[in-house]
Amino acid sequence: MRTLNVVATAALLALGCACAAARAESPDLGRVATPDEIAAWDISIEPSGAGLPAGSGTARAGAAIFAAKCASCHGEAGGGKPNDALVGGSLTATPPGKTVGSYWPYATTLFDYIRRAMPLPESKSLTDDEVYALAAYILAQNKIIGDDDVMDARTLPQVRMPNRDGFVRFERGK
Repeated sequence: MRTLNVVATAALLALGCACAAARAESPDLGRVATPDEIAAWDISIEPSGAGLPAGSGTARAGAAIFAAKCASCHGEAGGGKPNDALVGGSLTATPPGKTVGSYWPYATTLFDYIRRAMPLPESKSLTDDEVYALAAYILAQNKIIGDDDVMDARTLPQVRMPNRDGFVRFERGK
C-alpha cells in the first residue's frame, strides 16, 4: 500500500509540474483592452439618448436609403415581408401586431438597433447620418414624426413613442 501512495504522489507531482510548464508556455491571451478598443465597441444608446453620436437625418433622406438597403427585407415602406413589419401594427389586434410604431417604448432604441444590426449581412456599415435618416423614416411611416422633422442627438430622445408607458421599468441592483 505504501508503494501505491508513493507512486500516486509522484504522479500528482509530475502532473503539477507539467501544468506549470504548460502555463509558462501559454500564448499570453487575455490582455487588458485599450481605451480605444473599448470605445469602438461601446456603442450602446440609452433611452435618455446618452451615447447618441453627432449627425442628423430626416424621413425624406431616409426614404432613399430605406429603398436601397432595407426594403428587400422589410417590404416597401416597412410593411413587412419577407422579414418583420416595421410600420403599423396594433397591440389590441388578435394576435397583437408588434412593430416599431405600436410596441417599441423609445425612439433611441430604434437608432441603437439599426446602427448595430442593420442591414443584414453588413451590420454596422451605415453612417450615423444614414441611421438618423432611417430612424426618422420609420418613425414618420408610423406617423410619430413628420417627414421634415430632423432627428439628431437632441431631438430623437424627445420623441414620445405610443407605447412608452406600456413597460415596467426595471432598476438593476434593487
